[in-house]
Amino acid sequence: MEKKNKWLEIGTIVAPKGLKGELKVLSSTDFPERFEIPGQRWLQSPQTSSPQPVELISGKSVANKNIYIVRLQGIENRNQAETLRGYKMLVCDETTPKLEKEEYHVSQLIDLDVYEQKTEKKIGKVVDIFTAGHDLLEIQLTPKTELEAKEKKEKKVFIPFVYEIVPVVDLEKHRIEINPPKGLLDLPH
Repeated sequence: MEKKNKWLEIGTIVAPKGLKGELKVLSSTDFPERFEIPGQRWLQSPQTSSPQPVELISGKSVANKNIYIVRLQGIENRNQAETLRGYKMLVCDETTPKLEKEEYHVSQLIDLDVYEQKTEKKIGKVVDIFTAGHDLLEIQLTPKTELEAKEKKEKKVFIPFVYEIVPVVDLEKHRIEINPPKGLLDLPH
């Protein structure tokens, strides 16, 4: 049976840089080598779900920012670079670096169920992760009432992904347990 590739997003192309086809990529990885070591990567258009292979020629970080300047094979001018704005840069999960204990890949956390540790009550599901100084889990809250469920109003909150608030990540049980500070779950998204 053929193994299906699982893709890991490492960044989003946000803009061209200069006139020679360089690209600014907003990183969503903690592994700088994914932008600095040449080799095959994949690009995914916002309009399609099928990633296309591309060769990373070079890359360097922008000091004190979460941005990398990269060169891709076949992208030689600003107009070509502009067409890639909004594309996701991906790697195949087979190239995933080994993690230490208490480290997780973004793809492992998306769709995990979130429970309040003290009450064991399910409060939602992880739908995204943002990096802003430290990581924030975006949680889509489970509707509290039948009326909320019928109205299909999705309520979301951001939870700081720090041990004091998220003491348990159990990948085998597909769950995260949180100890939210008072009022955190009531904040509007």
